[in-house]
Amino acid sequence: MNIAMTPKALDLEEVARISSQDLAGMVRKIDDERIYAQDIMHAYGRAGAYGSHIGGMEGAVDLSNAILSMASASEYCLSTGFCVWCQDTLAWYIASSDNDVLKAEVLPKVAAGQALGGTGMSNPMKAMGEIEPMRLKGVRVEGGYKVKGLLPWVSNLVDDGYFGSMFHVEVEGQDAPKRVMAIFHAAWEGIKLQLDHEFVAMGGTATCNVQCRDVFVPDAYLLGDPADAFIQRIRPGFTLLQCGMAAGMIKSCIDLMTQVEKPLGHINQYLEKQPSDIQADYDALVGEVMELSKTPYDLSDAFYLRVLKARLWGGELAVEAAHWAQLHCGARGYVSGGAAQRRLREAYFIAIVTPATKHLRMLIAQTEAAIAAA
Repeated sequence: MNIAMTPKALDLEEVARISSQDLAGMVRKIDDERIYAQDIMHAYGRAGAYGSHIGGMEGAVDLSNAILSMASASEYCLSTGFCVWCQDTLAWYIASSDNDVLKAEVLPKVAAGQALGGTGMSNPMKAMGEIEPMRLKGVRVEGGYKVKGLLPWVSNLVDDGYFGSMFHVEVEGQDAPKRVMAIFHAAWEGIKLQLDHEFVAMGGTATCNVQCRDVFVPDAYLLGDPADAFIQRIRPGFTLLQCGMAAGMIKSCIDLMTQVEKPLGHINQYLEKQPSDIQADYDALVGEVMELSKTPYDLSDAFYLRVLKARLWGGELAVEAAHWAQLHCGARGYVSGGAAQRRLREAYFIAIVTPATKHLRMLIAQTEAAIAAA
């Protein structure tokens, strides 16, 4: 049986209003005091921001509006834009699975923004790339798995929230452990959250270290066992959705450069990059992302390669745009409350969040090699 839900219709105008009015007024506080904008996250859910991309594998699925909603938030505050990505990706995991229990019981709450949550896949993705060891280990018990370990940096996570993650299970007779992916509920016995706010930006993201002490994960919460095929199914959408953060950041930086053209244009004209240059790159990037968004379940290596290259392009262009915005704004953007210096600090996050620039380049090289060998 396939359980499908009908998410609330997306109101992009309301999403834009929340971003430009409610969120914009909180940005300084989010950055300076590392405040998590939980009320804003719920408001985006009421506007339908988290449900436009979860039509299910059998229907027509388009990530465009999810990316545009995320870009709207990121244009004003990347901390909140990142939280929108976390929420979208949590919904993406469940909607992309064959788990009817999660689709019926958890997905509607996530899509509506009633239940908040994160992705929990930074460490597992790095572990799959042999960049670092898998932090969570599981053992099979009756009705599910017992899981233990410390999972660093799970964002958009509150005490009663959800997150997806992966753990290794040793299997007798097999050299390599089995990968299992599941949804965890932060309120389960054995889970302890500790806020981690030591970043130079992005403090307002409810980023936690998650300690698991013999946490029971029931079979009803499994996404993939083993998880390999499921990971292949979700990875294009997981990666492509992050382009919403880049798009919002780049647009904001173009606006910052444009705002100072009148008072500083006479001297800024000597800078190598002008707003029109970044705008042209931005338009080309968004065009590519919108095209890719139409077929997120294309599992071909050729499609995944395009997704990886778009994500890399977005991260690099975000950093470049923020760099030039700082130079165009000059000293007025370098003060403690300046938007340009905040955007520059935030932009580097897009380049280092998993999959980071170096990780993306590794995946691109591996995918190109696989295509060449086919």
